Amino acid sequence: MEKTNQVRFLTNMKEVFVAAQIVVQDYDWYISDIETNFTPEGFSQEDQWMRGEDLAFLIQEYDLQFIWAVFSAVPKGLRLSVSNVPYVDGNPDYWNGKDPGPQLDGALFEIACWDSSATILINLPEQAERSFISNYSDTRLLSEANATRQAESLL
Repeated sequence: MEKTNQVRFLTNMKEVFVAAQIVVQDYDWYISDIETNFTPEGFSQEDQWMRGEDLAFLIQEYDLQFIWAVFSAVPKGLRLSVSNVPYVDGNPDYWNGKDPGPQLDGALFEIACWDSSATILINLPEQAERSFISNYSDTRLLSEANATRQAESLL
């Protein structure tokens, strides 16, 4: 989702999770490539594992905008060894026309915040995808967004 007035600001994870009906506490999260509009006490912009309960508290307690970040959802209690850190800034896999999957091995799905101007949803559960699209009709498939970018670059 990009170029829309349907949200107060893009990359507001509280709104993303609500729109997709994702219960944050049902997962654990590896958050990487983080840049936020401010750093709340007790939170770091370093790559990190977060329990779902802690992430839910963070996004409920603070009006936090993730400018850049990759949220990788894993089954509750699972802590994987991270050899290739998921990243969004400069990641060509979002824009090369292929259908990307989660970058973190073992992740169920991924949500990427792109320069505070787009939210990229990768491999969401089908119900979450339908819910998000029904809440934000401006949502486009990544393949459609890429085709538009390609056509615009030819002009």
